[in-house]
Amino acid sequence: MNLKSKLLEKLREALAAVLPIVVLVLALSMTVAPIPSGVMLSFLLGAVMLVGGMMFFSVGAEVAMTPMGEQVGARVTKTRNLRLILILGFFLGVLITVSEPDLQVLAQQVQAIPNLALILSVAVGVGGFLVLALVRILYRIPLRMLLFGCYVLILALTFLVPESFRAVAFDSGGVTTGPMTVPFIMAFGLGIASIRSDASAAEDSFGLVALCSVGPILAVQVLGMIFRADGADYTPLSVTNVTDTMELRTLFGGGLPEYLKDMLISILPITLFFLVFNFIMLKLNRQMLSRIGLGLLYTYIGLTVFMTGANYGFMPAGAYLGQELGELPYHWIIIPVGMLIGYLVVKAEPAVYVLMRQVEDLTDGAITGRSLQLSMCVGVGVSVGLSMLRVVLGVNVLWFIVPGYVLALGMSFLCPKLFTAIAFDSGGVASGPMTAAFLLPMTMGLTTAVGGNLATDAFGVVALVAMTPLITIQGLGILYRVRQRRRKAEPAVFDPFADLPNDAVIEL
Repeated sequence: MNLKSKLLEKLREALAAVLPIVVLVLALSMTVAPIPSGVMLSFLLGAVMLVGGMMFFSVGAEVAMTPMGEQVGARVTKTRNLRLILILGFFLGVLITVSEPDLQVLAQQVQAIPNLALILSVAVGVGGFLVLALVRILYRIPLRMLLFGCYVLILALTFLVPESFRAVAFDSGGVTTGPMTVPFIMAFGLGIASIRSDASAAEDSFGLVALCSVGPILAVQVLGMIFRADGADYTPLSVTNVTDTMELRTLFGGGLPEYLKDMLISILPITLFFLVFNFIMLKLNRQMLSRIGLGLLYTYIGLTVFMTGANYGFMPAGAYLGQELGELPYHWIIIPVGMLIGYLVVKAEPAVYVLMRQVEDLTDGAITGRSLQLSMCVGVGVSVGLSMLRVVLGVNVLWFIVPGYVLALGMSFLCPKLFTAIAFDSGGVASGPMTAAFLLPMTMGLTTAVGGNLATDAFGVVALVAMTPLITIQGLGILYRVRQRRRKAEPAVFDPFADLPNDAVIEL
């Protein structure tokens, strides 16, 4: 398939993902939650930019980020030098996490800890657990045992972390695995696993995103205990209501150069690393390098346009919508509305499509991308509904996080290993830029409207979004296992003609 065909295919996917959210927001604004015309105009322009950004990013990830990760992973594994593999894995984990745009957004919200300290702590957490993930692949360590031990440690440390910092710690695990991290890390794991010749090598390539989501939670928990961030300050989002198209152009035009610079900083380190690695070890031909270069350009354009549209269009609309619904006498309506928005938002996450394609490719269609996406949509819908419920009632996030992870870890012992790995990967993938740019502002708006505490009530929505797919996708896996056992238990039907050739003549 040529690039033009790929762009058209991704354009259709992007339209199908974004249009339902636009229709829902328009319907709400015309009925129960009127949105000012200026905010709505920004939202509509943001929607157009999201479609274009998703289109370019999806093609770029497929043409550049995925081949880069596979090439680096396969080549470094062929050296059989364990020390080199682990050092390079740690370096890549730190490098690509520092480049993750979602992490920058979260860091700006936590005023009690310097941005650089938070970002570096998360990056070191990802690097360390990427090393652990690589060791797991090479030595065939069961993923569920690692996840069980890690989350038991996380839940134990949770009670030692200041209350105002608990939700931020769990949120950090979700925002780390975003549009920059997921395509490269998943492909890197596939490249590492390709050196093995056993039947479970492809299955073991899943789980890297799951473990890389654990590292930031632990790192930020430790950081919170060191800084004792009880006085963390969270600033509510200010909504800009433009009065005409000239102001709209100024708003987006002023933001675009900022994201051009930020996304260049995000994509440049991994690009330079790949060029140096190719010069020393890969030595790819000029045609392959040109294709990867074009893919990186598409990725850069897509991320820039997407983040500009999300932050200047979707974020203000989400905050305003949450505040308007929260001020209604029947503000409980935010719960079903939030569930519906959560269901639709997953379809607009760029990294979700990367995971869907890789799952379909590695399972030869046995697990379809559509069934995976549906499971994620249901899970995220439930999680957003729970987030709105706890804001309205003022319930501590731990009342949902602790039982949720206990259930997810218990299900991992009943579920096929492949489904467990995909489920824990999906949790990190589902909580991407759309969650940070629309759902989190909406929750903040609701929290402000009902008089809640932003530190303890609003934050945590990303953590719940990352948690519920673990349950729904593993539920799909358990159902798959039950059906497989029923098929094996069914008695075989005797067919006297089964061994005859198709053209056999039977005389009566």
